[in-house]
Amino acid sequence: MIQYQVVRFAVVGVVATVTHVAVLVVGVEWLGLHPVVASTLGFLAAVTDSYLLNRSWTFKSDVAHSQTLWRFVVVSLFGLGLNTVMMTSLVGYFHWWYLWAQVATLLIVPVSNYLLNRHWTFKQTDGRA
Repeated sequence: MIQYQVVRFAVVGVVATVTHVAVLVVGVEWLGLHPVVASTLGFLAAVTDSYLLNRSWTFKSDVAHSQTLWRFVVVSLFGLGLNTVMMTSLVGYFHWWYLWAQVATLLIVPVSNYLLNRHWTFKQTDGRA
């Protein structure tokens, strides 16, 4: 069961990543936004897709929205903070190209998000995960 959950989480992650990166590139290349600002906007745009798909498909949670939504927001804000710190460090201090910096960030943030969502946000009260 867990291997299918990881695969579903990965598929949802791909959808969220495409949304995130699309907003990032449009923000930087077309709107002239700073990469950190555009990345933050992309991250926020991906959160809505991610919550709905993870709740209904990945974790098949029947826990009330009143419990899962605020937890998902907390996990997402943690992920956003981690994303922002990494992007700021890699682009601002180490002068990485913004897309390489985002790739590095995408190797870390989704892992922490999966673990927090599995074991906290969508944890079933009957012990199912």
